Amino acid sequence: MLMSTNESKDTLTGKMSTDDYIRFLESKLRWLEVEKERLKMQIKYYQTEIEKLLSPPLVEAIVIDVLDDGRAIVKSTTGPNLIVSVSEKIDKERLHPGMHVALNQRGSTIVEILPDYEDPYVKSMEVIERPEVSFSDIGGLKSQIQELKEVVELPLKNPDLFREVGIEPPKGVLLYGPPGCGKTLLAKAVAHEAGATFISIVGSELVQKFIGEGARIVREVFRLARKKAPAIVFIDEIDAIAARRLDIGTSGEREVQRTLMQLLAEIDGFRPLDNVKIIAATNRIDILDPAILRPGRFDRLIEVPLPDLNGRYEIFKVHTRRMKLRDVDLYELARRAEGATGAEIKAIVTEAGYNAIRDGRKYVTMTDFIKAVDKVMTKKYIRDNNMKYLDNKREKRLFSPIFQ
Repeated sequence: MLMSTNESKDTLTGKMSTDDYIRFLESKLRWLEVEKERLKMQIKYYQTEIEKLLSPPLVEAIVIDVLDDGRAIVKSTTGPNLIVSVSEKIDKERLHPGMHVALNQRGSTIVEILPDYEDPYVKSMEVIERPEVSFSDIGGLKSQIQELKEVVELPLKNPDLFREVGIEPPKGVLLYGPPGCGKTLLAKAVAHEAGATFISIVGSELVQKFIGEGARIVREVFRLARKKAPAIVFIDEIDAIAARRLDIGTSGEREVQRTLMQLLAEIDGFRPLDNVKIIAATNRIDILDPAILRPGRFDRLIEVPLPDLNGRYEIFKVHTRRMKLRDVDLYELARRAEGATGAEIKAIVTEAGYNAIRDGRKYVTMTDFIKAVDKVMTKKYIRDNNMKYLDNKREKRLFSPIFQ
């Protein structure tokens, strides 16, 4: 049976004095007030979150100019240039051309100044973890390594030397030669040895769908490189954007040409490259545009050819230094692998290791290598003949009146 309020009160007051009971009620009241404030703050938090969820998104824009009447001309990321007003909470003295701002979607009013940031797509091109490849891991390219050191490393590490001599160091180096001869390997070694910020791009990454997007990425890449100088920008397969320009082409080809023109402007424009060096690689130098090959852009053209006999011997030494060898004559292997590229020599070494594993051995013999050379070079011979056949067939189809 439940007691009434008066009965419970009488029971409570019977156990404690009136003053104690008043203090108890006061403490209870303070607790309720604190709880009330806590609930108010929680309600306010959820109201704020609901407002955030219901509020329309802001539009990013770049300030082009600030007018005398307090308004601003901005280029919206949605497309057009707009003349917009500026919110009163924005300090107009801080607005200047090139600044990123946020526009209200309804009235297109500048409501916030955005901090400077780096494009995440471009930022991902920076090589943070350096490759473990050094110049000692490259065989048969001593003259090419020496030229790279003179053109890339020396100006970055000792720029005062060039000022004293009174010359301007080269801006860029173009590595060219057949596939698999070590062009990208040289770039990895430079990234390891130079001690500079290394930014790696593949030429096809600069080919974008929307007009002006490829040129913007080129601009942002060099902006990042200047900010993080000394820096090296490596463009692999540069023929993807630097092919010879034609008078007639599709809209896509014209967009690639715009990207190329932006690259030319960044290399040899009004803005100096300072401590930024460019290395590019291609195996199709014959199709590159003459504008990118002239002195002042790529000042040094370094050929990375097929390795000769001594070069093949050095490459065999590099790839077999961690292997257990028994009665293996590397010089004889280099003679047998005539015409092989560095990549094919690596494939020969790997295949020889597989031969040893198949026989249940932990060491590699000369017989394993001879089998590997025969297998890899036979495939190379078949592949090269197929390519010659396809090239001849293509030429006949294009130029012979019989096939027209």
